[in-house]
Formats: sequence, C-alpha cells, structure tokens
Amino acid sequence: MKKFFMFLAVMGVMAFSAQNAVAQDEQAAEPTATEVAAPAADETLPEEVPMHQALKTKFIEGGAGFMALVIACLILGLALCIERILYLGFSKTNTKKLIAKVEAALKNGGYEAAKKACVETRGPVAEIFAEVFVRLGKGQSIEDAEKALVDRGGVESSKMEQNLSWISLFIAIAPSLGFLGTVIGMIQAFDAIMVAGDMSPAVVAGGMKVALITTVGGLIVAVILQIFYNYILSQVESLTIDMEDASINLMEVLAEYQK
Repeated sequence: MKKFFMFLAVMGVMAFSAQNAVAQDEQAAEPTATEVAAPAADETLPEEVPMHQALKTKFIEGGAGFMALVIACLILGLALCIERILYLGFSKTNTKKLIAKVEAALKNGGYEAAKKACVETRGPVAEIFAEVFVRLGKGQSIEDAEKALVDRGGVESSKMEQNLSWISLFIAIAPSLGFLGTVIGMIQAFDAIMVAGDMSPAVVAGGMKVALITTVGGLIVAVILQIFYNYILSQVESLTIDMEDASINLMEVLAEYQK
C-alpha cells in the first residue's frame, strides 16, 4: 500500500513537472511567433521611396544618354523662359501715367522737358517716346516723328520676341529625343528576342521599359516648356497692345500741342 501511494506521488510530481515544462515552452514560443508575424506584417507595407530617388532610378533606367539630352532641353528651355519673363516684367510701363507726365512736361517745358520725362521712365514705351521727342527737338515734322514712332515700335516688338524661336526649338526637340529613345528601346527588345530565341515578356521588358521612359520624359519636358511659351506670348501680346495704344494717345497729345 505504501508503495502504491509512493507511485501515485511520483506520477503526480512528474505530471506537474510536465505541465510546467509545456507552459514554459508555450511562453517561449509566443515571442517567436510574434517575431515571425512581424516581418509578415512589414511585408504588407512596402517601404516608401523618396521622390528624388525614384526620379534618379527612372533616369538611369531610361538610358543616361538620351535622358541627359532631354534634361538638357528642359534646363536650357527653362533658362530662356525665365530670362524672357524677367525682361518682359521689367518692360511693363504704366502708360496712362507716362502720357499724363509727358503732357504736363510739354505744357511746362516743351519737347526737351518731355524727352527728359521719358528718359527717366523705364520700359520700351518710354524709349519710343524719347525717340519721338528727339526728332521733334531737331525740328522734324510731326509726320516724321510718327514714322520714327512706328519704326522704333517694330524694333521694340522684335526685342520682346527675342529667343522665343529657341524655346520653340526645345519644345520640338524634347519629344523627338523621347521618340528616338523609343525606337532604340524597341531595337534593343528585338535584339534580346533574337539572342534568346524566345519572345517571352521577361526578354522584351528591358527594351520596352527604356522606350516608354524616354517617351514620357520627352513629353513632360515639352508640356512644361509649352506652358511657359504660351505665357510669354500672352505677355508679349499684352505689351504690344499697350505700346500701340500709348502711341495713339501720344500722337493725340502732340496734335493738341501743335495747335
């Protein structure tokens, strides 16, 4: 009987020890499961690539040669656009204020005072007016002054349109370079097919990727430059209209002064 109780006691201790061991194993396994699950959760959330890094990657994938030419078109075109925008911004003149200033100067000091008022004002309109008063100061007729007004106005209009032909050239070249890269990418794809003897997507993917990236790059550059080009044209048109309107008002002021 004593042996039986001893056997039960030993079995109970062994069962309790086994239960504790299983519990400890489960507790040790829980962090491991969590650690395994963590990478799985990370895999569902891809890392965000910075914008500059993504652009750099696409630039390299599109072929450094053609993409560098496309970027050069963008840089040169934007430089010319900024130069034109600054030039046209400094060319703007308050024509109504200038006409009033010239009219008052004519009444108080004649042609010399009017010329001085124009010289002190910034912009092509003031330069045209100054040329008119130089002619009148030399004793030329109002008809000759009007002819000088028209001639000088044409010169100033040409100055405002300077470098626009270069901007339009870059607008045309950028997509052309992109299409050239497209053709080269297609040639690379067909070369890969010929070498591999297979037309699987993996074989042609590289060449097709180059083709599409260069085309997209060229079109983006052309769109950006076209927006700036149209804005510059609108500014040139606005300044030309102001110049013509101011010239008509000046001739009316001169006609009144001659009377």
